Amino acid sequence: MFPKSQSHPTQNLAMAEQEQVKPLAPVAFQPRSDNDEEAMSMQLKLTKRKYIQCCGCISALFLILAMVVLVLSFTVFYIHDPKIWVNSVTIQGLEYSPNGSLMNDTKVTFIADVSLKNPNAATFKFNNSTTLIYYRGTVIGQGSHLQGTAKAKHTLRRNVTVEIAPGKIMAVSSAMSDIISGKLNISSYTKISGRVKIINIIKKNVEVKFNCTMTYSLFDRGFQGQRCRPEHCF
Repeated sequence: MFPKSQSHPTQNLAMAEQEQVKPLAPVAFQPRSDNDEEAMSMQLKLTKRKYIQCCGCISALFLILAMVVLVLSFTVFYIHDPKIWVNSVTIQGLEYSPNGSLMNDTKVTFIADVSLKNPNAATFKFNNSTTLIYYRGTVIGQGSHLQGTAKAKHTLRRNVTVEIAPGKIMAVSSAMSDIISGKLNISSYTKISGRVKIINIIKKNVEVKFNCTMTYSLFDRGFQGQRCRPEHCF
């Protein structure tokens, strides 16, 4: 019998490496089909359409908000002129002596019943209100009054009281003839300053000026021919 041949350990290791290492099969390149390109194109179109729709919705929302603000600024948020008018006017304590002069030792008071209407949707706060009483262009009385608040869409009614100095009436050159005739031409000027504020955004200072002319009858102790004209300054 022949002795068995013994292989070298190095040869066995090389054979084992050859058995383990096998070449990888080449990757086959698969070109895109028309269906894949069409699907990708449709996806891009859908994305673009959604983007356009989103931008359109945002633009429409801003446009609607702008229109709402514009409408409110000319309706609810528009600041209207406060309205003022005189309901009645009286003079208390005006007395004249038999010689045709006014008595200086009496307290003469001019009282006007005044209404102030606030047509705005916000409160009208006013102060620094002043009333001047004139007789033939000469100031015979002055008073400060009407400090307060007129609520939204409400009418505030107040009495305006001003003390009159009879001596200032007698200082006018034509006073004696007017007293003899029994008629005194009286005029008044009222100024009310305030502010209208809507939700701390829209603020506007308002100044209402009010002029009245009238004739006071010493015989009837009342006013005749009362004419009043308001003025508004912003």
